[in-house]
Amino acid sequence: MAIDIGKLTLDGRVVGSGPPLLFLHGPDYVAQNAPFLELLARRWRVTAPRHPGFGHSERPDGFRTVHDLAYLYLDWLEGQSEPVVVVGSSFGGWVALETAVRSVAKIAALVLIDTLGLKFGGREARDIADIYALPEEEVRRRTFVDPARFVPDYASLGEDELNAIACDRHAAVLYGWRPYMHNPGLKQWLHRVATPSLVLWGEQDGIVAPDYGERVAAALPKASFRRVPQAGHYPQIERPEAVADMIESFVRSN
Repeated sequence: MAIDIGKLTLDGRVVGSGPPLLFLHGPDYVAQNAPFLELLARRWRVTAPRHPGFGHSERPDGFRTVHDLAYLYLDWLEGQSEPVVVVGSSFGGWVALETAVRSVAKIAALVLIDTLGLKFGGREARDIADIYALPEEEVRRRTFVDPARFVPDYASLGEDELNAIACDRHAAVLYGWRPYMHNPGLKQWLHRVATPSLVLWGEQDGIVAPDYGERVAAALPKASFRRVPQAGHYPQIERPEAVADMIESFVRSN
């Protein structure tokens, strides 16, 4: 369905009823989030847009950085009648952080799932695996504990779905290439994220190791950290029930 934010019309889903929740997806495997979103929809009204340039969502010429995405979602948040639970996965976690450092006035709680966006190591340290420099099979092994179960059979997909996936990957490079998947200045503003935050991490994430997640949680003023067993970079895809339960428990307790 179409999701209108200001003058933009984005592809996406709105499911469920209840308090509002915004889900910001990662750079790939967007369709595989559907079972997780359905679980969240049992408690929340879930809005899950496809970022500008991803899938079939339009991208104006002026949208070239993660900052543009952050201001777009800040506009959406400010238009809501009540505070929103914001959940960001991978690249979407980076977007969520960029949004939150600008304002948490309409963010009831923040959930980051194997987020990107930060640099903790030195100049030569590789905090985030370069998925564009690795063989495809290795990227899949680093991404999922069981790639055969969760990586789609691309040969069986229709042209429309394949075009959407191609747009996802192109847009991820556009927004996240230089510097690679992080903002060097973001870490210094994390003190502004003064809202309850939960950092979830796949215990077997081979894209960004769990100790990176622990450092993210330590850098946020009100954050807790939890590992998700038997999961890689997208635990909400591999373990949707467990992740949905963790989020519900966290929001209830806060």
